[in-house]
Amino acid sequence: MAITISGDSPNFTSVAATTITNVTNISSNAADTPVILGDSGTNYNTCRAWVNFNGTGTVAIRADFNVTSITDNGTGSYTVNFTTAMPDVNYSVAGGAGTSTGGNGYRWLAVGSSQASDFSMTTTSVRVQTTYDGTNKTDAEFVGVAIFR
Repeated sequence: MAITISGDSPNFTSVAATTITNVTNISSNAADTPVILGDSGTNYNTCRAWVNFNGTGTVAIRADFNVTSITDNGTGSYTVNFTTAMPDVNYSVAGGAGTSTGGNGYRWLAVGSSQASDFSMTTTSVRVQTTYDGTNKTDAEFVGVAIFR
C-alpha cells in the first residue's frame, strides 16, 4: 500500500513506527534538524551545518546550509558562523581543504589553530585552520566543513 503526502504544510504529531522506502525528499528548518532512528532506536542526527568556500583572496562561500558567513582571521584561519546555533559545543567537525595550484603540497583542516588562544568552538561558530605541514598556516582554494551533532 502506498501513502502519498502532499501539500505545503503537512503536520504530524505522532506516527507509529513503520518502514518507509523510496523517500524522495525530507526537509526541516535548521532549528529542528530531522532525526533518523536506526532499527535499534539509535538516534542518527543529520548534518546541522556545512559549507564549501574559497579561502584565498576575498573569502567566498560557494554553497552552504545553516552558515551565515565565513570570517577570514588571516592566513589559513577562518571562522564558520552558524545561522542557527548548535544546542551545545559537543558537536563534531569534519572537513577537508585543497588547492588546484599545488603550491606547498597537500592541505589539512584542523579545528582551532596551532595557538591555544585561537581555539574556538562555540554554539554560534567554529574556528578552523588550513595548513600544509600541520603547523604552517596557508590559505586553501577549496575548504569544506561539516558539523554533526
